[in-house]
Amino acid sequence: MRKLILLVTHAAALGVGGALGIYLLPILTAPASPDAQTLQEMARGASYRAQFSRDLKGSDFLHWGEGTVAVSPQRIVHMGALAPGPDYKLYLVPDFAADEAEFLAQKAQSARVGDVSGFGGAILDIPAGIDIEAYTTVVIWCEAVGEFITAAKYR
Repeated sequence: MRKLILLVTHAAALGVGGALGIYLLPILTAPASPDAQTLQEMARGASYRAQFSRDLKGSDFLHWGEGTVAVSPQRIVHMGALAPGPDYKLYLVPDFAADEAEFLAQKAQSARVGDVSGFGGAILDIPAGIDIEAYTTVVIWCEAVGEFITAAKYR
């Protein structure tokens, strides 16, 4: 019986440690976010602005985003915060998606803009060939675990 208890407690400790490592590693290795002045400067002249909200049906206490997103033909600027996590990608999506299923239904028609590596604001250049007018929504998606983080409809 003692061996069984030891096995269960050690397995639980290993599981908790692994989960904490997956959660904390992106926080520890994330580059510094741009300062507020840089974010505001880069967002100046944006064609569109929208809000990320924690209240979307696909967001929860571990997967959320908040703040303003500014969209221009040259770049997307996020001024706010994201829940820490691994492998975040920013997509432009044809129609608003409020959760994982709605995003996955249109992921093939979406444009991946780039990696979001910080959790306190980000600046992403729009790659050549992506027309922001062909889309309506910005989505932050965790590619590694297939998890919806947040979305904002800009037009």
